[in-house]
Amino acid sequence: MEGKTKILLVDDDQDLVDILTMVMEGRNYEVVSAKDASQALSQAEAERPDLIVLDVMMPEATEGFHVVWDLRSRKETYFQDVPIIMLTAIHEATPLRFYPDSGDGTYSPGEYLPVQGFVDKPVEPEILLKELERVLAISSGSR
Repeated sequence: MEGKTKILLVDDDQDLVDILTMVMEGRNYEVVSAKDASQALSQAEAERPDLIVLDVMMPEATEGFHVVWDLRSRKETYFQDVPIIMLTAIHEATPLRFYPDSGDGTYSPGEYLPVQGFVDKPVEPEILLKELERVLAISSGSR
């Protein structure tokens, strides 16, 4: 991979975005950001990040799930394969399945959210960095 690894950070909490941007840039990642689903989808299209760090809960409730849904349903392979790490305060309490009991034609009954990792909020910077490294190592090995 040439140049810096580009990460799209999506969260509506600007203070958290600023802190995590500093943390990730300190590890030589290039960071672009978005504050909502619309910006996230535009930035993913324009920037083609190597990885997306995406908050579950944004202004429109579980907006992060909808971003995953939109990206994964696009026909272009990039959007189906770009690794996604979810930032969530609800991970421990929610099984994060699209359709727990029945499918929709795209997702099977009981299928988990098609993302590569989760980081609980409040975010511990070292845990996020380790998860970034883990997911990037897996995704670079599968390309």
